[in-house]
Amino acid sequence: MSRAAARLLTVTAGGEGVAIPAAAVRTVLRPRPLTRLPHAPAALLGLAAHRGAALPVVSLARLLGREPGAPGPGARIVVVATGAGEAGLFVESVAALGPGDGARAVEPGALLAQGLGMEAAAGEAPAPRAAPTAAPAPGTVRSFVAFAVAGQDFALPIGTVEAVARLPPVTPLPGGEAAMLGVAPYRGGLLPLVSPHRLLGLPAPAVPSARTRIVVTRLGALRVGLVADAVTAVLRLPAGSIDPVPAVLTRGTGEARVEAIGRLADGARLVSILSPERLFDAATTARLRAGGDGADAPEPAAAVAAAEERVVLFRLGGETYGVPAAAVREVARRPPRLSALPRAPGAVAVAPDAVAGLMSLRGAALPVIEARCRFGPEGRAPGRGGRVLVLQGPGGGLAGLAVDATAGMAAFPAAALVPAPGLAIGRGAVLARAALRAEGMVLLVDPAALLEEAGRALSAGAP
Repeated sequence: MSRAAARLLTVTAGGEGVAIPAAAVRTVLRPRPLTRLPHAPAALLGLAAHRGAALPVVSLARLLGREPGAPGPGARIVVVATGAGEAGLFVESVAALGPGDGARAVEPGALLAQGLGMEAAAGEAPAPRAAPTAAPAPGTVRSFVAFAVAGQDFALPIGTVEAVARLPPVTPLPGGEAAMLGVAPYRGGLLPLVSPHRLLGLPAPAVPSARTRIVVTRLGALRVGLVADAVTAVLRLPAGSIDPVPAVLTRGTGEARVEAIGRLADGARLVSILSPERLFDAATTARLRAGGDGADAPEPAAAVAAAEERVVLFRLGGETYGVPAAAVREVARRPPRLSALPRAPGAVAVAPDAVAGLMSLRGAALPVIEARCRFGPEGRAPGRGGRVLVLQGPGGGLAGLAVDATAGMAAFPAAALVPAPGLAIGRGAVLARAALRAEGMVLLVDPAALLEEAGRALSAGAP
């Protein structure tokens, strides 16, 4: 081995001496502000602006399976070459350049490839530095709406943003996607409200602030409202300041993906550019595009007389729901106990929480669906009492829906009945519609879908 090949940069990571081949080292930097990445592996600390590009910065200690020590004044970022470009190794100190006596020798390319999937070959020579990006031609400036999520800067292309609005009262939706916050009335329909914090794997605020805004974007025919901590600016970025995402960013486990990284004019800040097409995983995107949200239904003419639908209202926790009165045969008191549902040996219920048990109704066994289990409302269950709505399906079958309390009856004109957005439906289509009213909206249970679900559970358990 030649003397040049034996030269090593010795650093400290996790309290251990580590030797890095000098041939792989591009430069050594002092610590600088980092932009956190959604769904990043624990070793990936974030992105730093470096020489006009986004530099992934990785904890060398965590790559080695050790806990990093407290960063002190000697902490540095060692920039090394990889097959995918450059990466920064965050270390607690840089000791010396020499033979690296007694230090643990590592090949940074192979270590990053194993720990993060960044393509590299062990011991590879540094790749030639890319030539500086040419100044963009006139007219190659792109505009974005920038917004804050958990202290990080994100943006959507301005052409994909339909509106920015204040956060209205939100109606939560049980059984929806994990990132679904609820729905709100919007332009004659319902707007599904989504948490970008959950999509991006970032901490969400406990309560919205006065700066909270909805960024309304489109996913095909579906409108979606992203509830951001604040809308900060309209950015105009030259094409030359928009970089592809470093390869390590594509290995997240959540839904949302960053489309590109924009470098702001001050050179020290980065903004993560999102795309509506990549907010959700492929399966969710396909389902939402197929379903739509009904938000584009035309406004009904004021002169058109609308038929009314009568609805029996009931409460779960702090929420009010409804079921078409035509499907409610009667309202019964909930018995203190429900009889266990018989199951065949080895049978598996189609919906484990669909049928809680059986009650006697005038000498017949009535399967009872526990609405609290099925819809998961917030708020405490009543200590005593409760009611069972006896529902009858189109084929004459009966099932009970156990609720906290009934809340009377209401009549809604057809114009006030809108489809629930695709994100709201969750498992099954049990909540397929909503009724709009002045004091908020009421989600409507589809009796046929609920009874079908109960029937599948009963069939799965039948001996």
